[in-house]
Amino acid sequence: MGTFLTGSAVLATLAALSVACAGAVPAVREAKAPVAASAESSPTGRGGPLAGKTVVIDPGHNGLNAAHREEIDRLVDVITGRKPCNTIGTRTRAGYPEHAFNWDVADRLKPLLEEMGAKVVLTRPDDKGVGPCITERAAIGNEAGADAVVSIHGDGAAESGHGFHVIMPGLIAGHNDAIIRPSRRLGLAIRKAYRVGTRMPYATYAGRDGLQTRTDLGGLNLSKRPAVFIECGNMRNSRDAARMSKPAFRERIATSLAAGLRQYLR
Repeated sequence: MGTFLTGSAVLATLAALSVACAGAVPAVREAKAPVAASAESSPTGRGGPLAGKTVVIDPGHNGLNAAHREEIDRLVDVITGRKPCNTIGTRTRAGYPEHAFNWDVADRLKPLLEEMGAKVVLTRPDDKGVGPCITERAAIGNEAGADAVVSIHGDGAAESGHGFHVIMPGLIAGHNDAIIRPSRRLGLAIRKAYRVGTRMPYATYAGRDGLQTRTDLGGLNLSKRPAVFIECGNMRNSRDAARMSKPAFRERIATSLAAGLRQYLR
């Protein structure tokens, strides 16, 4: 196992990134964070800038979804319609699957947040399972009383498109009214920190200025807590894929997301 930054070094890096708007991007560690033991919460009992806060990390898809199509293809109610329980996700042209990318970033993000004192809940314990359904993922955040929910994804758009975007919940009157404004604030904080920390441009193919609002995603529609999705890049675009396939860049993604969450939750 590689060498990790000390707790004080992690906090210093995240503090610098959370207030940066331009200039040099702080260095990040390249070692991979340890795999989470379960999808249950992991209270740290530590002090820190996020002490008393609960963050739910939702790594999209799962490693065995493709082998269980009957289960993940069943339709579930997402208020505005019916959607598949879950999906397989995309992959790079070289074969790096989105589900593995999502898990790796989440697995790196979790200890960074815990180091700042947050209680972290994952919607799945590893990358070796099926699902859970989008309805269950939303329920995990709701039941945890999450102060913030971030769903991590890589996009599978046309190869010509590149860049990242943050997806925020659109208003479904009578269902999610209370989370629209805080979710937008969360989305703005994540967008800013991600742009500064990764230097990834805003998506050229979706949304506007790195932001998009949708009412067709079950994870957002069913959330009663502030929630956003982030499409970290287009895995079908050769340049984005090359960056997203590198462990050091995935560590930079995790550090950027941690900075955005710190900015929002402080």
